[in-house]
Amino acid sequence: MLNNSEFILLHTTRYGDKSIILHTLSKEYGRKGLFVKNISHRSSTSLFFPLSILEADILETSGSGLFNARNIVSRYPLTGIRNNLMKSAISMFLSEVLFRVVKEGMADQSLYDMCVRNILLLDAMDSDFSNFHLYFLLEFIISLGFSPEPADLEPFVRENLPVVSRFVGRPFSEAMLVPMTGDMRNSLAESLLKYIEFHTESAVNVNSLKVLHELLR
Repeated sequence: MLNNSEFILLHTTRYGDKSIILHTLSKEYGRKGLFVKNISHRSSTSLFFPLSILEADILETSGSGLFNARNIVSRYPLTGIRNNLMKSAISMFLSEVLFRVVKEGMADQSLYDMCVRNILLLDAMDSDFSNFHLYFLLEFIISLGFSPEPADLEPFVRENLPVVSRFVGRPFSEAMLVPMTGDMRNSLAESLLKYIEFHTESAVNVNSLKVLHELLR
């Protein structure tokens, strides 16, 4: 069965010399691996970057966890992310979080819609996006079915609770202007990841947070 589907790219894995596995998130399939044959180096570098929103014809194969994808095109150019080093680092961090946390086959339309909305928002922003990844993590926690009230977060964020409290329930524009140092942002990100680990009972080892921390210092 062949279906046309839109999806977010979370991660890629090379398979041989000319094939690639795309680890994706979509409305139809949730977290799903897609197998792409005969992919050129030029196509892989121009299309397959973290949080790309792509569209393809998906062949649903039986007896395999992977579906085949063909005729892949970019749904949105996302030049605002690709041409900005800090935005690229944020997108790399967020894609790794989604890749580590969202389980194979887990389908949730609200989660997908939240991700697309935030990707397009990050792409369009001209300034004041240093807190973006923290706001996204809080929205992600809500999408996972948890309610991150300040009292629930306190055991994880501890002395940073007053800052986190200024995020919870605040409009996006206000949250982006909450002043903090790069070290504080990094500490809050680590704390929110620990909250996710605790509630999902899984290890979330996000290597790209180190890169993001260096850029936001």
